[in-house]
Amino acid sequence: MKSVVVIPARYGSSRYPGKPLVELLGKPMILWVAELAAQAVSPENVYVATEDESIAAVVSDAGYNAVMTSDSALTGTDRLAEAASQISADIFVNVQGDEPLVDPKDIVRIIDFKKAHMNKVINGFSVLSEGEDPANVNIPKVIATETGRMVYMSRNPLPGFKDATNKPGNYYKQVCIYAFTGDELAQFANYGRKSDLERCEDIEILRFLELGKDIQMVETQPGSLAVDVPEDVAPVEAALRARIG
Repeated sequence: MKSVVVIPARYGSSRYPGKPLVELLGKPMILWVAELAAQAVSPENVYVATEDESIAAVVSDAGYNAVMTSDSALTGTDRLAEAASQISADIFVNVQGDEPLVDPKDIVRIIDFKKAHMNKVINGFSVLSEGEDPANVNIPKVIATETGRMVYMSRNPLPGFKDATNKPGNYYKQVCIYAFTGDELAQFANYGRKSDLERCEDIEILRFLELGKDIQMVETQPGSLAVDVPEDVAPVEAALRARIG
């Protein structure tokens, strides 16, 4: 089965316009992500889905595939669905363009899980690090069963507790690596709107719950940091320096 990575990269981010092109240690963030994705699936199987010509030019000049999508995509997954209609593949892996610390081994792990469970949507998750606040609304928190089936995802701290003695030992966050089939992406896009839960939480994977899809969470390496707002750049650059050595 052919697996490709598609990185949605929207220039017009509401919280951080131009975010895919923000420079981290002198390199546009989108290229950090593309290079890591290429380690998992090879460069010719890495695509960047964008509505912006400047992002497409940066990606193409670096030797990766750029797929132009509309400016009206509701979410990154809707943008992925648009791109998937132009790409021949069996498995489409969404790696978010603001995750420059993603581990290529985790991408491979998600792909392998998808191959073994083609009837399920696959998503990564990891334990929150000590420096991450469960109350931070920029971090989607995950509730999953003991077998990894996603129950719910929220920007509020989950799970809740009635008594402080039952406070969870760890909170888990979504890691933005997802695996889909083309049919699953088409079903998602054909829903035609954000679901009520998706709109409230601003977490797009919740739309799959309305479609009756099982979502299997796969634990990934902890330590991934995303760039959601300008204040995230400095800690991400520090983490990149530490990784590079």
